[in-house]
Amino acid sequence: MMTQVGFLPDETSSFVGRRAELARLDTALATRRMTTLIGPGGVGKTRLAVRAARAAADRYPDGAWWADLSPLYDDALLLPTVSDAVGLADHTLRMPVEALCEWLSDKRLLLVLDSAEHLRGPCSHLLAELITTSPGLTVLVTSRQPLATRGEHVVRIQPLPVDGAPDALRLFEDRLRAADPHADLEAPGDRAAAADICRRLEGIPLAIELAAAGIGRHTVAQLATRIGTRFDAPVDAEDLTASRLDLLADDSLWPRRHRTLRTTIGWSHELCTPLERLLWARLTVLRTDFDEETAREVCTGGPLTPDAVDRALQGLVAQSVVQWDGTRYRMLDTLREYGRMWLTELGEERAAADRHARSFLGLARRAHDGWTGPDQISWYHRISDTHLDLCAALDHLLAHDVTAAQEMAGLVGFFWACCGHLSEARGYAQRALGAGPVEGAHRTRLQWVLGVAALLQGDFATAEKYGALCTATALYDRDDDGMLGATYLSGLTQLMTGEPAAALEAAERVLRMTEPGRTEGEPGSSGEGVSGASGDSGEPRPYGGSGEAGEPELSGRPGAPGASGEPGEAGASRDSGAPGAQGQDGAPGEPEPPRDSEEPRASGMPGESAHRLRCRLITVFALTALGRLTESLPAATALRRSCERGGEYWTRSYADYQLALIALLQGRPEDSAAHARDMLAGKHRLRDSFGIALGLDILAAAIAAQGAGAQAARVYGTGHAYWRMVGHPQRGTPELGAVRENCELQARAAVGDEAYQRAFERGQADNAEVGLAAALQSGLQP
Repeated sequence: MMTQVGFLPDETSSFVGRRAELARLDTALATRRMTTLIGPGGVGKTRLAVRAARAAADRYPDGAWWADLSPLYDDALLLPTVSDAVGLADHTLRMPVEALCEWLSDKRLLLVLDSAEHLRGPCSHLLAELITTSPGLTVLVTSRQPLATRGEHVVRIQPLPVDGAPDALRLFEDRLRAADPHADLEAPGDRAAAADICRRLEGIPLAIELAAAGIGRHTVAQLATRIGTRFDAPVDAEDLTASRLDLLADDSLWPRRHRTLRTTIGWSHELCTPLERLLWARLTVLRTDFDEETAREVCTGGPLTPDAVDRALQGLVAQSVVQWDGTRYRMLDTLREYGRMWLTELGEERAAADRHARSFLGLARRAHDGWTGPDQISWYHRISDTHLDLCAALDHLLAHDVTAAQEMAGLVGFFWACCGHLSEARGYAQRALGAGPVEGAHRTRLQWVLGVAALLQGDFATAEKYGALCTATALYDRDDDGMLGATYLSGLTQLMTGEPAAALEAAERVLRMTEPGRTEGEPGSSGEGVSGASGDSGEPRPYGGSGEAGEPELSGRPGAPGASGEPGEAGASRDSGAPGAQGQDGAPGEPEPPRDSEEPRASGMPGESAHRLRCRLITVFALTALGRLTESLPAATALRRSCERGGEYWTRSYADYQLALIALLQGRPEDSAAHARDMLAGKHRLRDSFGIALGLDILAAAIAAQGAGAQAARVYGTGHAYWRMVGHPQRGTPELGAVRENCELQARAAVGDEAYQRAFERGQADNAEVGLAAALQSGLQP
């Protein structure tokens, strides 16, 4: 588990020179609120910023955090990118900038925005607001130009010196040895030739690194001669034999004073094989780091076969055009710009965007299909890590293939809600629904995503509306999985709004009617089950629906993608509240059945769909909320076992949460703490801040019930920090109020008010990861 405070990129190669620049930056960070490090492309701004931020990080109790802006083509995802960078996963309806300002308002941290030159205006406006509202915030920006923000302090960075200092030559030699450990400059004339190369390249680090990568095909002397020939040759725009890179030069991107770097990149380009050049151009459509499989999907076509992509990719790594960190590939933004110029020149922009969108639609499909399998966590992380590429693919499809966009928005919307990207989930689903007619599963899935996202944002009226719409469509199409998904959404809404009995009734009915192996003519094989779902008024009511099912005309069956996370979260919040304190069906001290025990009402079926597992979760939450603990305990145990068999973590962690809550209410705090830690371990693997906040509250209550007041207060404080991270007040769900209040009373009674407050404030002030790591340590502390 990561326990460091903040996040900064790893340095994967040696750092050379820059002592004076590092000293200037260190002083600037200590004395200025905002510093912008400016310089031409390839001069080393990013590497210098990483090194300076790491050196200063210990001065910031809340960490040093890095936001890479180079993949952003416009400012649409600027706020989500910065929010992600500082660990904010807002689950509210607030404006994103308001949530970010509130999150940073009491923090003492360093925020680094890398490659801001193409978003100068939006970055300037955002930083002006953040600096005004966050007195403990320090900002470091890298850009080719100042942002013109009030109070901005500018530090200019120049190329490495080439006369009188060995830095440029040392960089060349380091990169030479990195490519070939046996290479050196010991042959007669090599060191002088290398020094000449560095002078010709004007000490620009990226140019030197590219030149060193070309040594594999030349001696140092030959390389010096070729570079000298290239730089001494005049450029004639009328000469068709001249380097195409000079003819392609766009002075708005490549000012004439930076012709050295442009020429070096073009020289590296010409050293590449034709297929390597083509791959270089096609890779520029990718916004995030990538693997070989993604490169093949996005770049294969024409002469680039899948095998040719693999070979060309390794060639680009050898040329230092693409970087490899041992698991993923990435391209520096300066080299991406050059490749994008070539992509335009080749006339392949649309074809590349089509392949990119098709690849990430395929990723969304595979992730959806794999949600309930053993690779759930891997799929979750992959969707999270490729967020910018998925957004780019959706934007392209919304403009050129609406049907595919509607499918994709429904598939990834659920994952985004789990990752904390609720605004994107809801926004893209709304855009997809409004982009054109949509029928069948795609429409229902989009409505379901909208309902789940609205629910997690606390917009219960909208969630209820879309639950009814999904229910109506599922009934019309007699779609079992659609009915389960609709019931799950409606049930969560009812739980959150204080109607656990209605949620239980609908969930149990739909689980019976959709039981695997049911034959035609049994309940659920026709509309007869609907009439049985009546409310107090006696009027027929669809499964868990609110009576608004008839609003729009609907057709098509809901495709039931798993909305794994959110539901659990929302449900968790509601259920956690089990109003009954111990006196209902579960008496204090009642023994817990073995974890593998089955429960007749909700026995697990192999291969259950995500919606069925989540619908079973609704029954567990509702039973606990109603105080029927002798029923909710075996139901939660059986559900956990079903999830465990399939390798499913999301629903399983909420089953762990319920087991923790049930044990607490039955007077078994040791068992409660063990279950709570199981839940927290699963939620940490899924990076689910909402679930972690919920689990920490239950763990604190279990620890307090064992008499460890200070430890409980610290865990409780860490939980408060996570609640702030998702934008909800720490006492966000009414049903948890009694549990939390009792936790605080017990903890204060054990250690006294003063000690309690000190421990609580320590937990609240801890870095979230550090606090969570401490909470996961088993055993009581005095």
